[in-house]
Amino acid sequence: QVNLVESGGEMVQAGGSLRLSCAASGLENISSIHIMGWYRQSPTIPREQVAIMGLEGGTNYLASVKGRFTISRDNAENTVSLQMNNLKPEDTAVYYCFARVSVIGSPDLPIYWGQGTQVTVSS
Repeated sequence: QVNLVESGGEMVQAGGSLRLSCAASGLENISSIHIMGWYRQSPTIPREQVAIMGLEGGTNYLASVKGRFTISRDNAENTVSLQMNNLKPEDTAVYYCFARVSVIGSPDLPIYWGQGTQVTVSS
């Protein structure tokens, strides 16, 4: 069973920076991780895609975080990180790591989620 564990969420003042990290384990039956990335969800905003990175390095960002957030990925270590700069109160949310993987011997491309890490930005 694929397991994703996030870290790095905490409370920070507006204008500050945080770095979220996510490590994947339980990959014995996985041939590759196609996409890794981050979603976020708050009480007032449904879960939204923040940033994703494909296996070859292609990225996609939520418009409101472009220029402030940077996603990076280490394929050898099966980790993904999100560097968040110039944080704003509206970035306050639970941030979830996700991975879409290929399963050995199966055409399925299941998605796995981490448990979430809280980011709170105070004004």
